[in-house]
Amino acid sequence: MNRPLRLVIFDVDGTLVDSQHDILGAMAIAFENAGLTVPTRDEVLGIVGLSLPIAMARLAPDAEAALQDQLVEGYKEAYVAMRAKTGAAQSSPLYPDALEMLEDLHSRPEVLLGVATGKSRRGLDKLIEAHGLEKFFVTQQVADFHPSKPHPSMILQAMQETGVAPEQTVMIGDTSFDMDMAKAAGVRGIAVRWGYHPVSALNGAADLLDDFAALPRVLSTLWSDFQ
Repeated sequence: MNRPLRLVIFDVDGTLVDSQHDILGAMAIAFENAGLTVPTRDEVLGIVGLSLPIAMARLAPDAEAALQDQLVEGYKEAYVAMRAKTGAAQSSPLYPDALEMLEDLHSRPEVLLGVATGKSRRGLDKLIEAHGLEKFFVTQQVADFHPSKPHPSMILQAMQETGVAPEQTVMIGDTSFDMDMAKAAGVRGIAVRWGYHPVSALNGAADLLDDFAALPRVLSTLWSDFQ
């Protein structure tokens, strides 16, 4: 008997790769150039995953719209410049066991992999190329074409593109935005401990990963016929 198709969707920053160095650095440059107080580390990491306009509105709520737009563009320019100095593979390294885990899941015929990220199309393309991940993700949802997380649009589009049902879909992420997006889309969320939001903020997760090596076991628990 054929097993149903499964869809495993990953957040990117804070889940698959650790990009906090460039995120924090680019945000500091953007705020300094705009003459504003630089947000704290916790404040910046707290907005990772949101689309940039929404993130800037949270970090600089008293700034006028034009200044928030300036912050968005300043951040983009600084991030691209910082990434160019070292390359995306070095500035945003994969977390331990991430590549091995992707290889394992990709080898299973019934498993489809996707991403749902607050990154732009250009940013995701650069990252995928840098790490040689081109073969893995059959559906790629980016901030350019969707409302910001936690709106369920990204997950809904991924399921539509792959034809996978909500009960056979999981969303893996490190932020409350990922878990809330999963809930809004009617799928189960799996949280990771190593990301940018504290574990206490990851309410509603169906399970919590200590490392990527544990993911097959967690999926087996959610999908009893997953081996």
